[in-house]
Amino acid sequence: MHRDPDDDMTTAEQLAEHNPHAAAEAFSAIACNRAVDDETRLSAAELLAVADPAAAAPACLAIARDGRVGDEVRLAAAGLLPAHTL
Repeated sequence: MHRDPDDDMTTAEQLAEHNPHAAAEAFSAIACNRAVDDETRLSAAELLAVADPAAAAPACLAIARDGRVGDEVRLAAAGLLPAHTL
């Protein structure tokens, strides 16, 4: 069965209101999933930075280091790193 990453993002966003820890795990899984499109991965990393700043660095690094991701998205993910690695 094929899962839609947009549905996963919507679910994670809704979950953030009630269970931030579970939402952070969902955002991390989406951000690190190479099968998900670049923009969705970046959005998940950005939302992860809000839900759990400490968990954002590994997700941002996963995107920034992924050579299959577009340069602009990789740069944006890398730009999130300094704020969340200190």
